[in-house]
Amino acid sequence: MTELVKIREVSIKYDISARALRYYEDMGLIKSTRSADYAYRLYDQQALKRLEQILILRKLNISIKDIRFIFQAPDSETVLDVLGRKVNDIDGEVALLQDLKNIILEFIGQIKQADFSQDTDIKRLYDKAAKVENRIANLSFDQHTSSLNRLLDVTDKLKKAPEIRIIRINPFRAFSSGLDTIENVMGIFQQWQEKHNDLVKKMIYGAPDFLWFEEDGRAVWIWAVEDWVTKEDTIPYELIEFEGGLYAAAMSVDGDDDMGGRVYSGILKWLESSGFELDERPGHRTMGHMVNPTVEIRNALGYDQMDIYVPIKIRNKPTPESLDFTKAGPILEI
Repeated sequence: MTELVKIREVSIKYDISARALRYYEDMGLIKSTRSADYAYRLYDQQALKRLEQILILRKLNISIKDIRFIFQAPDSETVLDVLGRKVNDIDGEVALLQDLKNIILEFIGQIKQADFSQDTDIKRLYDKAAKVENRIANLSFDQHTSSLNRLLDVTDKLKKAPEIRIIRINPFRAFSSGLDTIENVMGIFQQWQEKHNDLVKKMIYGAPDFLWFEEDGRAVWIWAVEDWVTKEDTIPYELIEFEGGLYAAAMSVDGDDDMGGRVYSGILKWLESSGFELDERPGHRTMGHMVNPTVEIRNALGYDQMDIYVPIKIRNKPTPESLDFTKAGPILEI
């Protein structure tokens, strides 16, 4: 009999979240099994071998779309082709980085020679900056277009926070999974929700299904409901009143824990210099919102979109009367 491994054991062994495992399964990369007497996902040795292949390829920054292409291929030629293209992309990026470095060094030399008290030198630097901008723009049309775009995207993320949207979520009623393991939330609760889809509030982007995690790793998933829904309709799950509020949101990728962490850190970094601050009142949590496109859209993108919502409030600027100038340390004006 084939040995089956529980999803929690797989998660611990490979240091991967259950949500990421579910994402790989949704994308058709691995398969789990279910037994009649066990509600959770189970994985056989073939699935674990496939998972190890996925993790290796992801470490090499191979996209989910290309991984699917590799797994669908009949031989190893495809993986060699994908890796070869990756090497070419890296070569292009290295050459581009060197080119950009030379541009910057040239610009530094011009600045050192300039006299900022002279209008002519300032004009010359302005013209030089314009030429640098045009040169970078022209580079995007050469044979390394995709590499450049990806490079600029990566370096842009390193330099600043992700693009932030400020969203006000109005209060709504929802049925809640309650605090539970992610396996139950993504398994038993999801199955119950799918059987009771008539309760779900129909909105522009589908139900605002928000998921959050507590410090102990347990999760809560809520779904907005129609106005006529009563507590009896959601048994055995609780009907709650979601308070709503202001949130800073940015797009991540479902199942990509590394990217999710970077997006969350980016939002916190952005808050430091914004007119907002964290809203740390009880009931206001950082949440994930699954954008549920059609299977066709997901396949075309190669991933599922997930927005990360961080609760915020408008920053209260200190008044001169509230400042204690006797304390050491600089006073920063925000």
